[in-house]
Amino acid sequence: MNLHHLKVFLAVAESGSISAGAERLHISQPAVTREVRELEARLGIPLFDRQPRGVTLTEGGLRLHRYAQRIFALEQAAEADLRSFAGLDDGELRLGASATLGSYLLPDLIARFHARHPEIRVDLQVSNTREITQALADERIALGFVEGDFDRASHAFSLLERDRLLPVCGPGHPLATRGRLHAAELADQALYLREEGSGTRASIEQAYARQGLEARPRMAIASTEALKRLVRDGQGIAWLSQRVIEDDLAAGRLQALEVHDLRIEREMHLLWHPTRTLSPAPAAFLAMILDKK
Repeated sequence: MNLHHLKVFLAVAESGSISAGAERLHISQPAVTREVRELEARLGIPLFDRQPRGVTLTEGGLRLHRYAQRIFALEQAAEADLRSFAGLDDGELRLGASATLGSYLLPDLIARFHARHPEIRVDLQVSNTREITQALADERIALGFVEGDFDRASHAFSLLERDRLLPVCGPGHPLATRGRLHAAELADQALYLREEGSGTRASIEQAYARQGLEARPRMAIASTEALKRLVRDGQGIAWLSQRVIEDDLAAGRLQALEVHDLRIEREMHLLWHPTRTLSPAPAAFLAMILDKK
C-alpha cells in the first residue's frame, strides 16, 4: 500500500463516487478505478460496495478510512511544521561562544535576532575556545564564536573583529604608577590567567614566548569577571580584552599598564561546519551577521 493508493481511496470515500473522486484529484475515472482495484487486490478485501449512484464503504473500507484520515492529517501536520520551521516561526538556535564574545558581543546580536524572529528558541553555551570547537564538531551547537586559534581546515569561518589584550592591575599595585614598562618586568609579577583551553590564555602564552618569556600563572580561573575582581582587589596582573575592561578603566577600578615591547592582539571568528547544512534559524543568524559586515 502506498500513499497514492491511499489518497485515491480517501478521495472516493469522502466524495461518495468514483467520478467525484476523480474530479477532486484531477485525474480520469478509469485511473481512479484502476487505483482502487489495485489497492483492494493488495489488501485482499473489497473496500467499496458499488451502488447505482456512487459507492459506499464496506466494513473493511470503514476501518481503512479511519487510518487514512489519521495518516493524511499527520502528513498535513508535518508539512505545516516544516513550513513553520523554514519560515522561522518555530525552531531552535544553538550557539557556543568563548567568554569575551559570549558576554560582550552575543547578547546584542541575540537581541536583534529575537526582535526579528521572536518564536525561535535560543540556547547559548559560554565556554572556552577548545570546548566550543568540540561542541561544534559534535553538532551540539550550530555556530561557534571563538577568540583563540582553531583548525582552519576543519571549519568554515568569518572574521568578526580584532581585539587587543591589555595588561591591567589594581590601582594599589606597585606598577600602577609606573610609566613605560618592559615585558621582562611583567614576567616577575604574579600573573592571573584563564584556564587551559582558553583562547585568551593561548594568545598570551604565544606572545610571551615570542619575547623569550614564559607566562607562568599564579592562578588559573575560568571566568573573566572573576579575573577582573581578583586583579582589582589583589596584587597580581592580568591581560584582559580592551572591550571587557573599558568601564573599569574609566571608573578607576583597574589601571592599564604601558608595555612598550609587548602588544597582544587576537582575532575573533565565527565558525560553522563546512559540510553540514545549517537549519533555517542558524542560517538566518549567520546571514544577519554577515550582512552587517
